[in-house]
Amino acid sequence: MRRYNEEDYLMISGIQHFVFCRRQWALIHVEWQWQENLRTVEGKIVHERCHDEKFTEKRQDLLICRGMRLFSPSMGVTGQCDVVEFTQGESGAVLLGREGLWQPCPVEYKRGKPKMDESDALQLCAQAMCLEEMLCCEISEGNLFYDEIHRREKVTFTEQMRQDVRDIFEEMHGYYERGYTPKAKSSKKCTSCSLKELCLPKLSKKRSVESYYEACVEDM
Repeated sequence: MRRYNEEDYLMISGIQHFVFCRRQWALIHVEWQWQENLRTVEGKIVHERCHDEKFTEKRQDLLICRGMRLFSPSMGVTGQCDVVEFTQGESGAVLLGREGLWQPCPVEYKRGKPKMDESDALQLCAQAMCLEEMLCCEISEGNLFYDEIHRREKVTFTEQMRQDVRDIFEEMHGYYERGYTPKAKSSKKCTSCSLKELCLPKLSKKRSVESYYEACVEDM
């Protein structure tokens, strides 16, 4: 099994961009381009409420940690989990300074409401897989909290979902190592993308210079 060096780690949160649009991910994580819009600002506000790394709350058999740092040498990724809830029980991880076993459950906060694709669920699954690798335990489910509906959505981490996460990260590393940015493919998703003015997806519909000259020769 390959183990990545820390300097080669990619951001866990990038998996959401990659699933939404591979070109968007490459513009952000390969070319380091970024542009804000209302949705990204609202999302940043939601996460700022969670990422207080110094905050730990204890409620009887429940331990709540915010902004927990994550990493995985086997997948070559790093990042933060908004909230990790540890429940004391018969299974889970051994925590420094705590008695017994504590079962971790990652909780990711998102703006808006549940999406049609699996980008949020895959990001949450990736966080769980990092926690498993770090804490030597098994995590079967996590939660996505959407601020628009003010409700948690439970996500069960199936083996297929875990394999999808591994495959996606492998593809992301391939793009990153090559410095490759996919060509633009215009779709309905482009209207909500903060990078549409940098990406210029409409230009992908234009004919290339080569095709223009070929058409001219045929007309002659």
